[in-house]
Amino acid sequence: MKNKLLKFVACGVLLAGTLQASDSEERKIVYRENPDYPAIAAQMNLHGTVKVKIWIDNSGRVRRLEYIGGHPLLAQSALKAVKDWKYEPGPKETTTQVEVKF
Repeated sequence: MKNKLLKFVACGVLLAGTLQASDSEERKIVYRENPDYPAIAAQMNLHGTVKVKIWIDNSGRVRRLEYIGGHPLLAQSALKAVKDWKYEPGPKETTTQVEVKF
């Protein structure tokens, strides 16, 4: 009886690991728009990376964005570009973080 229970638990652990791995797969970008480099950033010779959290609906469109970090002068341009990105369709909504480099 104890041996059967151990086999059942081991199968459950393996199955849970498989489900977790497939749940965390990244969706591929099918269309990516590059951000415009703000004129004021060019005048200041400002470069950097803007981090953005995005919610992707099941059709592959960006449904929501959230600015996480990076230089504020670059943020608006990054958000505007990422809003137009398209991802491959998926079975459900997913979230991910992206970095936009200037």
